[in-house]
Amino acid sequence: MTTVAPSWLPLSPGERSVAIEVLVQGPLSRTELARRLDLSAGSLTRLTKPLIESGLLIEVPEAGNPAEVRQGRPSQPLDVVAESRSFIGFKITEEMVYGVVTTLRSEIVARYDRPLTSRDPARVADLLAEMTDELARSHSRLAGIGIGVGGLVEERAVVGESPFLKWRDVPLAGLVEERTGLPVVVENDVAALVEAETWFGAGRGLDRFAVLTIGAGIGYGLVLGGRRIPCAEEDRGFGRHWIIDPNGPLTPEGERGSAVSLLTISSIRYQIRAATGRDWTYEEILALAAAGEPMPARVIDEAARALGVLVAQISNFAMPQKILLAGEGVGLMDVAGDTVRRTIAAQRHPMATPVVLETKVSDFHDWARGAAVLAIQVLVLGAAES
Repeated sequence: MTTVAPSWLPLSPGERSVAIEVLVQGPLSRTELARRLDLSAGSLTRLTKPLIESGLLIEVPEAGNPAEVRQGRPSQPLDVVAESRSFIGFKITEEMVYGVVTTLRSEIVARYDRPLTSRDPARVADLLAEMTDELARSHSRLAGIGIGVGGLVEERAVVGESPFLKWRDVPLAGLVEERTGLPVVVENDVAALVEAETWFGAGRGLDRFAVLTIGAGIGYGLVLGGRRIPCAEEDRGFGRHWIIDPNGPLTPEGERGSAVSLLTISSIRYQIRAATGRDWTYEEILALAAAGEPMPARVIDEAARALGVLVAQISNFAMPQKILLAGEGVGLMDVAGDTVRRTIAAQRHPMATPVVLETKVSDFHDWARGAAVLAIQVLVLGAAES
């Protein structure tokens, strides 16, 4: 069993708001913190006192500026000690488990991967426990584990359905907790990535934010009012039925002309293989398209136009301040980004605000980091809430 780092006392709603604001935006002066949370100086003092006493918050020097004066004495900005706790994040794929250790602010400080040799839930839990023990040897202040899985996850604990693992109703959190002694939270992998980007990444500080992932599948997450909007569809491969072109390709993975059939790596490879008999990798197809090879160029052009339609539709209906494009398939933007942008413009009103589209090349360790952020949220929020 892994030694658990001492946890903080349960936080009241007010203390929780202060802790999150400092964790995500800090260091912050008390004046700025009170302004952001619309609190009086007295209320802020009452809320921060137990957080400082518990060690969750600390006072830090303000580089280059004199400390603000509060009630006749200098007041230093508040911050968290990022290294005070460590968190493990796991991303489970069909063939591998990718693991990371992060700080309280989700900086990755270690990576550790193992092949997935069995899909039996007990064997997978054993593997996660072994990886946790290995990581704990050099990171002793572990406070929790987050696990990201492709599929439907219920109550942040049970994998209700995961097609690629062939799981139904697997109590993964409980299985791993039994073996490690650490608190465990499980979530859909896209939802975990959205949470990480909302707190510590591209969506930090934004009220309306969307994430679109392309790679093995199509993922979508929406943040409104600074909070992710949970929905069952994000876990059920909705991209198979998100029709972009009714006359588009039909693939084993998706309906005719769907986002999945046009955009996922396996579907793009399938189209090329069916047309040419060649089993090229996704990277090879992108390179051939960039070089003007006719069939790869046509398939990639169709994918780029499909991506542009998706981004425009998200912008038209959700009106986010920014859309993050992530996943293993974003190399498409390097080859056909101009087509994507032209399509977005064609699908939007001429006077519409330009779409802020940020691209992030993600590997599976980024997805594992997203899972670790779930564990961070549970520690700070005090419950496994969405």
